[in-house]
Amino acid sequence: MPRTLNEVVFVDGVRTPFGKAGEKGMYAQTRADDLVIRCIRELLRRNPQLPKDRVEEVAIAATTQIGDQGLTLGRLAALLSGLPNTTPGYSVDRMCAGAMTAVTNVASSIGFGAYDVAIAGGVEHMGRHPMGEGIDPNPRLLAEKIVDQSALSMGNTAENLHDRFPQLTKERSDAYAVSSQAKLAAAYDAGKIQPDLVPMATRHSERGYGLATRDEPPRPGTTLEELAGLKTPFRPHGGVSAGNAAGLNDGATACILASETAAEELGLPVKMRMVSFGFVGVEPEVMGIGPVPATEKALAKAGLTIEDIGLFELNEAFAVQVLAFLDHFGIADDDPRVNEYGGAIATGHPLASSGVRLMTQLARQFEEHPEVRYGVTAMCIGIGMGGSVIWENPHHADYARDDDEVA
Repeated sequence: MPRTLNEVVFVDGVRTPFGKAGEKGMYAQTRADDLVIRCIRELLRRNPQLPKDRVEEVAIAATTQIGDQGLTLGRLAALLSGLPNTTPGYSVDRMCAGAMTAVTNVASSIGFGAYDVAIAGGVEHMGRHPMGEGIDPNPRLLAEKIVDQSALSMGNTAENLHDRFPQLTKERSDAYAVSSQAKLAAAYDAGKIQPDLVPMATRHSERGYGLATRDEPPRPGTTLEELAGLKTPFRPHGGVSAGNAAGLNDGATACILASETAAEELGLPVKMRMVSFGFVGVEPEVMGIGPVPATEKALAKAGLTIEDIGLFELNEAFAVQVLAFLDHFGIADDDPRVNEYGGAIATGHPLASSGVRLMTQLARQFEEHPEVRYGVTAMCIGIGMGGSVIWENPHHADYARDDDEVA
């Protein structure tokens, strides 16, 4: 029988403040699943017009699916968030792009008509579950030279990117990192980050109870001179340091996606409409280049060019990876369209959760920039992949015109 495909919209997104991983971090003794449950509960509180029984899927990502990040986390998070036991859920793993993949997975199901409303997100507690905990890579990967040893260390892949593109110097990476810190500080000062942050209760056996209300990783006031003096742990005299890369972090994100028809029926806000997405594989040894072909793929699927994109939210796993993207597309390092509120170098990067942070920030920027019609959220992914999603701004004057022409 003939099928009618649905338009998919981003209704709302939230995140916890991101913490520093480790015993000194604010979430040191907070459960990982409680972080994402807090996000889901906040989404339901912020959108009371959404009946709980209309949420038809919960997809939650985690890179290290073990302990309190394991056991089909999406289903457990749904139950613990107060959704009815008729709401199914599942877990996702695409390393750093876990939440991004959770979004595109449920969006595809909404577009196909399998359901109308879903929640997608991600969580990573890197203090409780370090990346790679409990894994057992097949020895053939190295023995048969399927990948180089460096492919298994994300920091080394970033150094490889410096090698491949000599114009991407450490000095450029440091300058970009300083800018990221400054932009996040300015966004906080202007109150642009706080609206989508969920205060998170914390507890610690020695420090007692607390309330997390701001990101822990930012280092406002960072200078080039400070970054120049940092060690390069992955290579002597290398290009990657703790100052121009995202740290090890804890945090969670979640968002509501719906068919455009269901959003209108329920009176839900429409903050963005999904246009297209692309995931690609690249050489694992230079995984940071992944967002380039992923974005090219998403643009081709949408019939757009890079000139059509007015805002970019690029995950800053490493500064060199963002610079490689910018160079490829002829975009200046300090282009104001890129990461207007700063990025993961300042905010933090709790792996599988970060994709929805990019989307939530892009949605806020769409509100501020009605002149921009299209934006991109993109990120590199471990073991040599890239992901990119193109979104349309509902505040743009031409947003509804295409629908009218089709009708």
